[in-house]
Amino acid sequence: MAINADKTRRWKQDIAESVDYYNRWFLAYAPRTFRDTRIQTTEQVIVALKQSNNLLNVGPDLLIAYPNVLNILRMATAPPIARDRLIGLADVKPRLVNAMEKDNKIPPRMGAEEILSQLKRVTDVITKLLDYDIFSWLADGSTPSESTVERAATIVADRLTGAIANPLIRNEQEKRQLQRVADWLQVRGYRNVTESNDLTFRSMMPGTFAFRLNIPVQQPGSERTVNLPIDIVIKPVKSDLRDLPILVEAKSAGDFTNTNKRRKEEATKVNQLRYTYGDSTTFLLFLCGYFDSGYLGYEAAEHIDWVWEHRIDDFKKVGI
Repeated sequence: MAINADKTRRWKQDIAESVDYYNRWFLAYAPRTFRDTRIQTTEQVIVALKQSNNLLNVGPDLLIAYPNVLNILRMATAPPIARDRLIGLADVKPRLVNAMEKDNKIPPRMGAEEILSQLKRVTDVITKLLDYDIFSWLADGSTPSESTVERAATIVADRLTGAIANPLIRNEQEKRQLQRVADWLQVRGYRNVTESNDLTFRSMMPGTFAFRLNIPVQQPGSERTVNLPIDIVIKPVKSDLRDLPILVEAKSAGDFTNTNKRRKEEATKVNQLRYTYGDSTTFLLFLCGYFDSGYLGYEAAEHIDWVWEHRIDDFKKVGI
């Protein structure tokens, strides 16, 4: 029996309620996250300005000593430069920039001469594009006051904050969704076996659940087996030991645009699961936020059903 995929008359109301549900959480959580991130980021920018002599010394030596300063330098230009854009403008290797920004290091296997050459191209691009409206002292090489530096640091920090805080918010929302399911299941006597040794979806006992469990699948047209990570795996209390558990993907979204870009991911995943384990495989989405009728219609056409977080009791309809 379908849960929500065939209830098209209810989609409009559910979409509105889901958006309201997400927004209430966002308004409670996001301002604190942005505020805390902004404070931390401002301090990091001030440190970077000191390290670079207030951007008067932007060269390879700076980036060798402090590789992750590159992330801040990209936001100090007019316009701010995306990572891939900088790689293209400077014509440098992506692994160099990625290692510097993500791991705070220079790739160890690159030769010293190549490193200097590529970093010189990076700093040439940044120096040429530095935002003189923010860093007004660069025009004449004067020494800026402490308040002037702090003001400039705040502007750069604002540019960085969204890029840093948004992934934090997504991660927190995902954790919250998983916890919501765990709380709902545990009230009904289910046991979390995520940390069990040698756990597989085949070895799960009725009345248990696990998070982020790998399910081996065969890719259509290939003999190769790959592991497919599933957010929530639930073995219903009344199921047989031989029955497949119920597989659930937690999905949240703060706008309608990204959901429609990502909707093919679930279809690809469910097709691999059904190819390997048959059409009776129960695969559900656990939705919270901005999922419009276009997204829902696409998933329904792929025979994918869902449970809304604001109506979590719908899990009962699949025997959980």
